[in-house]
Amino acid sequence: MTDTQDTPPPPPPPEVRYLKVLVTLLTAVLIVGMVSIVVLMFLRLSTPGARIAPDLPAELTLPEGTNAAAVTLAPDWVLVLTDADEVLVFDRSSGALLQRMALR
Repeated sequence: MTDTQDTPPPPPPPEVRYLKVLVTLLTAVLIVGMVSIVVLMFLRLSTPGARIAPDLPAELTLPEGTNAAAVTLAPDWVLVLTDADEVLVFDRSSGALLQRMALR
């Protein structure tokens, strides 16, 4: 009579070994990708002189009784949409009001 506890288990089928290799490779790729994203973010955010905010004029004076609802930045001007449905265009370097338009 043979003892079944002494016999080693049969090896897994080749498909299971193939899946184990694929899962291991996928895990390694995921770890490398996450580490590279963290390193790139750290390098990008810790670089001295990196511009986080755009250059803006020191002060924009809105006309009396208006409140800004939205602001859009362009290379040469700043556009302010007011709560009274007006569009105000300011010079980006000096902050001077260039144009005032009413929306219909």
